[in-house]
Amino acid sequence: MLPWLKAASAALALAAALGAQIKVNVNLVRVLATVKNPAGELVGALNKDDFEILDNGVLQQIAVFERQTEQPLSVAMMVDASGSTAKDLKYEVDSVARFFKALFAEGNPKDAVALYSFNYQIICHNFFTHNQAPLEHSLRTIQGEAGTSLYDAIFLASRDLEPREGRKAMVIVTDGGDTTSVKDFHAALDSAQLANTSIYPVLVVPITNDAGRNLGGEHALTTMALGTGGRVFEPTLGPALDTAFSDIIKDLRTQYLLAYYPKDVPLTKNRFHRLQVRARRPDLRVTARNGYYGEAEHQESQLRQDQAENPGIALPNKPLKR
Repeated sequence: MLPWLKAASAALALAAALGAQIKVNVNLVRVLATVKNPAGELVGALNKDDFEILDNGVLQQIAVFERQTEQPLSVAMMVDASGSTAKDLKYEVDSVARFFKALFAEGNPKDAVALYSFNYQIICHNFFTHNQAPLEHSLRTIQGEAGTSLYDAIFLASRDLEPREGRKAMVIVTDGGDTTSVKDFHAALDSAQLANTSIYPVLVVPITNDAGRNLGGEHALTTMALGTGGRVFEPTLGPALDTAFSDIIKDLRTQYLLAYYPKDVPLTKNRFHRLQVRARRPDLRVTARNGYYGEAEHQESQLRQDQAENPGIALPNKPLKR
């Protein structure tokens, strides 16, 4: 092979190998947000200029904006079937069935639900489907047994949600405890953030005395909800549980889609970029995920070294800030 052709081939091969690293600089970052006024009411009539997004503290230009987005919705419905929830399982299953009916009654015909149950093991009863009948049939077969692998369930459901297009949400009906997971809290949260899914824990805790509750588990799920742009519900059984599911549907139907191309973002050694999404009106409260996985400082340093050794390799079109 001629020397110049060999050098060109090597440069192209190196560029291809670095493609995954360079790609993070041009990927569109999508953020789903809900907005509430001081009375706690959902606000669904804002415009693009009413929002600000900061990536690692730097203000970004919003490139895509959709109000009350009609993108298809994928929901992972996860039912705690551990021994501690067995006595309440029938009431929970009835409410979940009504949730399915309400979710499919309106919205995008491409909306889909996957049903999981978890105790010492995780079972995916139905993969993502728009057919309500098999979901309800599977619901009636769930039985309570000992053990609670909550974090494992979140991890596995996130892996199923990650490749799906459109909006993604995870609804977890549980009392908050975890006793048998292999994965820990951080692995579960990281997997949900990588999948860009919002977590909505429905903590069915009829015990009001703190001594009888798993406060550590409840706090962990609250942290997950805040980190992914969801929110926590703590209903009792009966009408309050139905109301919680109804409020989740309202949240999902009153979302804004905001997206931007990262520009001039200061890098750190951590791939996790901190996001701040806020409304320009100080009286409005925005709920959105608090970050995403993107480029880290060492990646760009490596690219600069490769570029020095191979001048034909292009660098990302942004300055490195430290």
